[in-house]
Amino acid sequence: MPQPISIVAIASVSAFGASSDKVWQHYRDGVPLFSDVEGTMVSKITSEIETELHNLRHLSDRYKNLDRSVLLAILATKKCAEKFEFQSNNIGINIGSSRGATGLFEKYHQDFQQHGRVSPFASPTTTLGNISSWVAQDLGADGVCIDHSVTCSTAMHALLNGMAWLQAEMADVFLVGGSEAALTPFTIAQMKALKLYSTSRHRMACESMRFQKKENTMILGEGAAVAVLERGISERTQAVIAGYGIASEKLEHNSSISENAECFQKSMRKALESASVETVDAVILHAPGTIKGDMAEKNAITIVFGKQLPLLTSNKWLVGHTFATSGMLSIEMAVLMLQKNKFIENPFFSNARHLPQKLQTVLVNAVGFGGNAVSVILKLP
Repeated sequence: MPQPISIVAIASVSAFGASSDKVWQHYRDGVPLFSDVEGTMVSKITSEIETELHNLRHLSDRYKNLDRSVLLAILATKKCAEKFEFQSNNIGINIGSSRGATGLFEKYHQDFQQHGRVSPFASPTTTLGNISSWVAQDLGADGVCIDHSVTCSTAMHALLNGMAWLQAEMADVFLVGGSEAALTPFTIAQMKALKLYSTSRHRMACESMRFQKKENTMILGEGAAVAVLERGISERTQAVIAGYGIASEKLEHNSSISENAECFQKSMRKALESASVETVDAVILHAPGTIKGDMAEKNAITIVFGKQLPLLTSNKWLVGHTFATSGMLSIEMAVLMLQKNKFIENPFFSNARHLPQKLQTVLVNAVGFGGNAVSVILKLP
């Protein structure tokens, strides 16, 4: 890469909580954060975050008509602003979403079906562009605002987009991430229609990286996660983006990837090549808890790394699949593991190799419907 890009701040709001200390404590505790809502296991934001969200919605009239996904992104950005002072006006923002304003869209459509009329707020508040533009409004930033959807790899694509803008010197700072508030009846019904959703009500209902499972065990979560990127390495640097890879593959099915995840094979090889390394200390898998998705990614990792197999783990067994947010939650996990020099094990998979004395590099994977894979390698500054 022409110049190093650093992560100088990162924050999230999810079932893990809203502070780095709470997030890390949940990783250390290793207790899944699922709740049973009318017979369906989901991963909801904490009651403390729910209160903050309520207060934000009623802080000003301009917030009361915004979708939950937008408010979660604003709240995550506020948490990030507690760690990093946004001084430059040339701030780029790219916060994407898989589903966007799902809650509001469903509400407005239901009103239209029942009453034959539409609120004047329907169109402007359900566009995907609401997320980054409202975050910019809240920050007082006047740089570029980009929203996109690459389904479950959205946040990772946002990170790469921020890198490109910074390396082109088209922005001084870039805020990147994802936001998802898709715990709605219609969205959950869609996942169940695909036969991906877990039917278990057990605490360990999401069996991410249990490669011998006979049933799909995906559980849907909500939340937002953002990171601040800067050019160069400084005293603020928490982790350096050492390498990256992007790849896709020919579709076999709208919701699946190939048996050996060719997209991941290509994206991981590209990441290793750009980082000038042959292997890494650890990999955080996308591993959504589905039979084919988990196994295909594991096959790809085995093919790429062979006898140099890194330590493998994931976080969806704890917090579920937060769609667009999931990749940035994994980036946050990687940053914390590097900073704390501690590897978080997955209870469904036993690593054969020993822990290194010092975690130096962590590769993070994410993939969206259609095989849109991203692999990012983080290292300590």
